[in-house]
Amino acid sequence: MPSVEKTKRAAKKAPPPAKKAGKAPAAARPRSAPPPAKPQNGNGNVRQQPDARGKYVYCIIQASEPLRFGPLGIGIEPAEVHTVNYRDIAAVVSDTPMEVHDPTRENVLAHERVNETVMRKHTVIPMSFGTVFKTRDDIVELLRSAYDAFHDVLDKMQDKLEFGLKVLWDRDVMVREIEHQDEDVRRLKQEISAQKGSTYFARMQYGRLVDAALQAHSEKYVAEIFVALRDVAVASRANKPIGDKMIMNAAFLVARDKEQAFDQRVKEIGARFDKLTFKYTGPWPPYNFVNIRLKLERAKEK
Repeated sequence: MPSVEKTKRAAKKAPPPAKKAGKAPAAARPRSAPPPAKPQNGNGNVRQQPDARGKYVYCIIQASEPLRFGPLGIGIEPAEVHTVNYRDIAAVVSDTPMEVHDPTRENVLAHERVNETVMRKHTVIPMSFGTVFKTRDDIVELLRSAYDAFHDVLDKMQDKLEFGLKVLWDRDVMVREIEHQDEDVRRLKQEISAQKGSTYFARMQYGRLVDAALQAHSEKYVAEIFVALRDVAVASRANKPIGDKMIMNAAFLVARDKEQAFDQRVKEIGARFDKLTFKYTGPWPPYNFVNIRLKLERAKEK
């Protein structure tokens, strides 16, 4: 039977690692997700300053007036989340100690909780986990200096969401299918089983043929899935599969008004490829399709 598992916003799982905030949105290209971003601030490394207070930045949005989102932010007692505005864009922030924020489950989920709440009504440019600035003025300078880049990305990402799709198979089942379909593989297996002496060269040849066949099957499945989802997605990105069972690890950028169509298409593909398992998550902020590089001079030590 086909298997399509979907987790809406993956509430109990850590979110896909965010890419460091970059110069233009990435188009279709290869959330496997990169390793979690190292804790940082906008002006260099954060020093441990227990008594100092800074601003933790979650994302950038389009907003002309100050907004408040409630006690959702990082901290033992969730911090109040609000905006720091410049012209018609804003950073979504909360007050925080000037210290390195460890990427614990609680912290990462708090970071994602804010992004998920904000993205319900706004297009977001997600920032890397652990992005901290010293002062409100530093954030205004960020928004001012990168205004054109932020505005361009917000326009391109308007009303678009990210969905993750991982496809897995049972390798042993596929090998048995290959042995059944491929005459050369079947003959080598029978030869290996029948020989009483050394079967080293036969085993080597068998292994090469099976690996090549698995690779060909995998590429065929992945290509067909991308083609089937092309007309319900704005863009796609193929990331590196994780482990032996995963053959596809992809992110798709989907327009809000196409979410149901995308969801239905994934289900249809899952029913067609009954030997594959689909793990489907979202919606997410467009982590895999935003690449804003922040170039700020290091703030003077106070």
